[in-house]
Amino acid sequence: MSSPFALNTGHLDAETVAQAEKELRETLELRAQAFTELRALLKDDSTIFFADDDETLTIFLRPCKWYAQSAYELMKRISLFKDKHKAIIDNLLPEDEKVAFTEHKVVNVLTNRDHKGRRILIVNAGATWDPSKVTSDQIFRMFYLIHEAAVLEQETQVKGVVVIMDYDDMGMKQVKGLGPAFSMLLLSFIQEAMPLRLKEVHMVKQPFIFNMVWQLFKPFVKQKLKGRIFFHGSKMSSLHKHLDPSHLPKDYGGVLPAIDYSGKDWYPVVNDVIDHIKRMNSYGLTKK
Repeated sequence: MSSPFALNTGHLDAETVAQAEKELRETLELRAQAFTELRALLKDDSTIFFADDDETLTIFLRPCKWYAQSAYELMKRISLFKDKHKAIIDNLLPEDEKVAFTEHKVVNVLTNRDHKGRRILIVNAGATWDPSKVTSDQIFRMFYLIHEAAVLEQETQVKGVVVIMDYDDMGMKQVKGLGPAFSMLLLSFIQEAMPLRLKEVHMVKQPFIFNMVWQLFKPFVKQKLKGRIFFHGSKMSSLHKHLDPSHLPKDYGGVLPAIDYSGKDWYPVVNDVIDHIKRMNSYGLTKK
């Protein structure tokens, strides 16, 4: 039996293949055409470097529905993002954030997918998080490493991801921790430079004080993302309109057992794909 803490890097099942065709225009003909076009675009641009094998190109073509030009634009935005924020993410490896992953329960991934087969990432931004021990930059770095591992899952490439931001018992300490710089960093990554389909973001258990944080984020949220952010407070029935309780733990009013695992259990999974992470780190603007 495979471990619940594992990446599923296998091939797509028939149902997901059909979903990819319906939602992403993914057919053998369009795939072949997109690979050819994207390779040509990359060959003509000496300012950025990406490997051009099918597997790598698929990571950027799937979220762009197999439009080569859109994937190329995404790769350029990723390159610029990585250059702008190199102080935070340049050559980032799992071991750099081992302590944050294994000793602080801030970032977690549910072992099961939701009822639509999507991965669920949980960020504990309430009392569980001590910003003096794990900075907001470190939260971003963990989020970044997890996304690098997640792009290896073909099922996740097709079905996408959901984020639950849990603000249970948030205080001023956490509000200060989530300053404007973090808001800008996270939103520019999600909206400009993340090669994954972010389907929904759920804000849960947020206290009144959370409004101070939201006012920082709000001006930078584009229309497309705005339509995917939902606020539930302590009303889990509101969350259940989007995520079926049959696939949620007790922590969120679901029927599955309460979460008894954390980033500590996921750290080895991310660390196991270190060669892939190093490859991802090598992509971007060509070194002058």
